[in-house]
Amino acid sequence: MAARNGPTVRDLRRANRTAVLRRLYFDGPLSRFELGPATGLSSGSVSNVVADLVADGLVEEAGSVGSDGGRPRTLLRVAPGAGHMIGVDVGETRVRVGLFDLTLTELARAERPLEPQRYEVEVIVDHIREGAAEVLTGTGTGADAGPLLGVGVGVPGIVEHTPDHGAVVHGQTIGWDAVPLEALLRSTSHLPDGARYFIDNGARTLGQAEMWFGAGRGAHSAIVVLFGSGVGACLVTPEVEHGRAVEWGHLTVRVRGRRCRCGALGCLEAYAGAESLLQRWREEGGRPPEGTDEETALTAMLAAAHPADVGEADPVALAVLEEAAEYLGAGLSDLINLFQPERILIGGWAGLRLGPRFLPAVRRHAASYALRHPAQKVTIDLGRLGPDAVTVGAAILPLADFFARGGRRNPTFHMSPPEVLASRSTT
Repeated sequence: MAARNGPTVRDLRRANRTAVLRRLYFDGPLSRFELGPATGLSSGSVSNVVADLVADGLVEEAGSVGSDGGRPRTLLRVAPGAGHMIGVDVGETRVRVGLFDLTLTELARAERPLEPQRYEVEVIVDHIREGAAEVLTGTGTGADAGPLLGVGVGVPGIVEHTPDHGAVVHGQTIGWDAVPLEALLRSTSHLPDGARYFIDNGARTLGQAEMWFGAGRGAHSAIVVLFGSGVGACLVTPEVEHGRAVEWGHLTVRVRGRRCRCGALGCLEAYAGAESLLQRWREEGGRPPEGTDEETALTAMLAAAHPADVGEADPVALAVLEEAAEYLGAGLSDLINLFQPERILIGGWAGLRLGPRFLPAVRRHAASYALRHPAQKVTIDLGRLGPDAVTVGAAILPLADFFARGGRRNPTFHMSPPEVLASRSTT
């Protein structure tokens, strides 16, 4: 028998449900009349899809609006309580866990600090497991917020999605070599039936958040930069609409240059990441405050370079930051020349901390190093979602999958026994 080609009726129903859910999510509340032109569906299809979504508890009425000479039209919206997601940011100074409803309103959060330059796999797994349990049970919202759609996790490094082992993390800068993070999480935590882990690079989750709700919304193409202890980026184009993480921080910007924490020489991260900025300041005689985390130390460095009062600026701190701005601008010029984006957005805790002082110099250097034509077409700005953007973006991962399935629950995911995979982890 010949195989059937083309979409099935089930495929078409799922696509129609997805179209209505996404349009209500981003542009709602909308009436049934408005959903037709917005989705390209016929009025009959809209009525059938809406009826199904209302019956499933995914869509609810949100008031009414008058019409020209007719009866008021009922407005519809995605029901906030129809489901919830957990977003996890495995940062380089802390693990942040947030519980969100279907409209990404934060319901609860938990944070676990990390010791500097210590990324033991078991510690990270415990922080994620304990943080998820805390936000689910500590607030009393878990049972009332609808089913758990999944747990999104943003991590440093390259994430490989394997059919048998789930998400495997290659984090060279943090000492993770083929860590089977998803299997380890599944072996130590217990999610409700049907809930899955969605693990991806932190820069990509940041990009996802900024493109959905932040400064990237509406852009045809964009690059979202994650500037923290290190640097990374997410490329979003029409061909890669959900974004692709690129290891931009390990682009070589100086032959035989400073040694990066990845082991190579001359990486951008060795000149522009927060960890390298503080190290260079210290090497040149600067005095970061002792016993503080990176965020506090970088704030002190910025204050030393640009004192708020009439005091004299620290020339070493100022020189290091000015050079870093040039390296960052040069690195952005490579992205401009390669991908010709419409927008470049800088996020991450260090980017947001340095941004007001940093941005004019970064723009100037990017324009001077890039080809003139693409440089004239790009804008370079700060992200709008603040320090929680990676957490929000991580929560979007299960939400986006849920919408892609037309609002249906995930099938059960099977993988190799976790005790076999756990033996492969490197701490």
